[in-house]
Amino acid sequence: MEFGEELEKMVNGTCLLNEPMSRHTSYGIGGPAGAYITPRDRDDLRRILHFADEQNIPVFFIGSGSNLLVADEGINGIVITLIKSFNKLEIKGCHIYAETGVMLGHMVKHCIKQKLTGLETMIGVPGTLGGALMMNAGAFGSEISNCLQNVDVMTLTGKIKQYSVKDIDFNYRHSSFKKDEIIMSANFVLKKATKQEIMNKRAKASAGRKETQPLRFRSAGSLFKNPKKDVAAGYLIDKAGLKGTHRGDAEISEKHANFFVNHGKANAEDIVFLIRLARKTVEKKFGINLELEVKTLGFKPGIFES
Repeated sequence: MEFGEELEKMVNGTCLLNEPMSRHTSYGIGGPAGAYITPRDRDDLRRILHFADEQNIPVFFIGSGSNLLVADEGINGIVITLIKSFNKLEIKGCHIYAETGVMLGHMVKHCIKQKLTGLETMIGVPGTLGGALMMNAGAFGSEISNCLQNVDVMTLTGKIKQYSVKDIDFNYRHSSFKKDEIIMSANFVLKKATKQEIMNKRAKASAGRKETQPLRFRSAGSLFKNPKKDVAAGYLIDKAGLKGTHRGDAEISEKHANFFVNHGKANAEDIVFLIRLARKTVEKKFGINLELEVKTLGFKPGIFES
């Protein structure tokens, strides 16, 4: 990419030019990013963002890529992830400080060890803390925002701001964090509970996940948001007769119709075809327009419309 050499010299962390995003998504799908960068620390991040802002280079923030579909054409710009560098985790009493490159599962395990309740049902939810906050991740009646106190973010100009949980609009699989700000760290307050109480909740969530989800295959988790509390997207897709539908190596899972899986060599075009098919069929049969839960990068506007 243009300015690639300058970026490589500037970055103290890692900077991979024309890096295939298929290496950085749970789907194993996605064309090259102009630059894929893991900053070493806050100063490194600030320099990168300042440079991108000065040169008018598009910047995209991702976590571990577990809830992400990237276009086959790739991404024209800089992709930044904090996954391997911003990984500090501190637990003092009921208070947790975590940088957003920490894997959510790792954080949950440490909270369980300290007999802290509130996050144990998310033990099997993949991805980083940053991604979990962006989408207000939840499982089995619990959402990550329930325990949140505040977060630190950095703007594209390198300014650090703090938001309390009251400053952010959280609802089902959504938050109002700005796309031009990256979440760097967060503070949580949990409650003490007995080990047995916590392990019971954890076991119930783990069993439910294993029974209902196609965990052996590559996917991005639930593809669509549930349109209502009592109406699941997977149920609608199933009743529309689409379970098991294939396009190349992409399939609407036989086990859970809201999981679109990659059996090996699926590309983004295959997944897009199935997304459009599901939306069109469900809308025709039930009059419901399914909304994507998975995050997307590099696609032309309107590509997912049925």
